[in-house]
Amino acid sequence: MSGHSKWATTKHKKAAIDAKRSKLFAKLVKAIEVSARIGGPDVDGNPTLFDAIQKARKASVPVENIDRAIKRGGGLDSGGADYQTIMYEGYGPNGVAVLIECLTDNRNRAASDVRVAVTRNHGNMADPGSVTYLFNRKGVIIVSKQTCDNEDQILEVVLEAGAEEVNDLGESWEIVSEASDLVKVRTALQNSNLDYESADASFVPTMTVELDEAGAKKMFELMEAIEDLDDVQNVFANFDVSDEIMAKVG
Repeated sequence: MSGHSKWATTKHKKAAIDAKRSKLFAKLVKAIEVSARIGGPDVDGNPTLFDAIQKARKASVPVENIDRAIKRGGGLDSGGADYQTIMYEGYGPNGVAVLIECLTDNRNRAASDVRVAVTRNHGNMADPGSVTYLFNRKGVIIVSKQTCDNEDQILEVVLEAGAEEVNDLGESWEIVSEASDLVKVRTALQNSNLDYESADASFVPTMTVELDEAGAKKMFELMEAIEDLDDVQNVFANFDVSDEIMAKVG
């Protein structure tokens, strides 16, 4: 289990209640719109859209915002933007590998904003392909321990459905599978009446870099700066931070 996973889970939870709530809403709505455009507006026939909606609902995005995004993406309403997915690569402090996933309607703006955020916050941009080999595409599902605090029960449900591992993130479980098994594992949870916080195709590091307090502080500043950009949808990094250091740097 990487420190990045725990940090990202905590970050998402805090964003839902702090001043960055509107920015989080915008990113979640954009994901719904793109999912509907790619796979169609029928939720039952579009599992990616289903999961994007679930994530938005968990963050308390208003229902009308979700509905409008589905209509725009599905061509049922005007005003939809032509978003493109672009991946940027870079390095953070201590050689931490960083993957930056953007959904943007302006490639030049996205590239410029990402470069400025990275280079001004303890990082460097990298050439395409120099970082991606350090990650594998995986399905990642987060289940709150308020839903189920019994690891054996979680394991029994998800392993048979194709999950590879279950990691303890403190207040939640991280369930990792092949990306192709994501829907199957998510469905197994639903069939067992186990609610989940999010289900995403994610980039999981094959190796991690352990950070001390100083390195963790710089890394979090870099992540904050990147995630604050409107065009950035997700940031993946291969750092690890102990619980003690996580508590110190917040």
